Amino acid sequence: MKTVTVKNVVLGDGIPKICIPVVAQTKAEIVEEIKGIKQYHADLVEWRVDWFQDADNIEKIQEVLRELSPVVQDFPLLFTFRTAKEGGNRAIDRESYVKINRAAVATGVVDLIDVELFQGDEVMKELVESAHRSGVKVVASSHDFKKTPPKDEILYRLRKMQDLGADIPKIAVMPNSKLDVLKLLEATAVMSEQYAKGPIITMSMSGSGVISRLTGELFGSALTFGAAQKASAPGQIGVEDLYGALHLLHDSL
Repeated sequence: MKTVTVKNVVLGDGIPKICIPVVAQTKAEIVEEIKGIKQYHADLVEWRVDWFQDADNIEKIQEVLRELSPVVQDFPLLFTFRTAKEGGNRAIDRESYVKINRAAVATGVVDLIDVELFQGDEVMKELVESAHRSGVKVVASSHDFKKTPPKDEILYRLRKMQDLGADIPKIAVMPNSKLDVLKLLEATAVMSEQYAKGPIITMSMSGSGVISRLTGELFGSALTFGAAQKASAPGQIGVEDLYGALHLLHDSL
């Protein structure tokens, strides 16, 4: 299985990498929070643009990215507009979604963009092509905040993202039982061992699913999200606790 390298970070090799999501609302808060990221044991930072107070203004988004350019430096930046349908903070039409992501790619500041699978095949293909032309990687994503789909459905979505050209397929699901967590972990192992051409990201959300955020090295998930200021999803734990747990498990393997 191939790895994906973003700046100096190699995804899909060794201990799962840690990404810190930033859900601040103003430009000043976003810049200040990302300035402080390097004090943590983290590998990437995700700007959750849907929380930005001017998330519907492309020029304002580009303005933030330009200010972030000297701040992030060698730190990989994941640009994510999570729509309300996928558990995000803002509703947006498909055309605006595409324009915002294309504009972010055009700045040359972001290293990865998140593209939601259910935006449709054509949107996925268009944004993958646009990103790749600029040397930007694509994390394709699917989120279910109500349930955990059957194992075959999880595998279908991950494989479809891969087939549509995404560099890193990602799925996050909500468990309604302990067996749901096991279902997600089994699907992760099957995908990583039998079908994946590169790294994948999977997680079972909420407190009962937290084990899935820690055991990526065992089951095949290459990245996990840890909170510095504010969690962006149910079950997300503090980045330093996450770092310690990942290394504890790694040293036991």
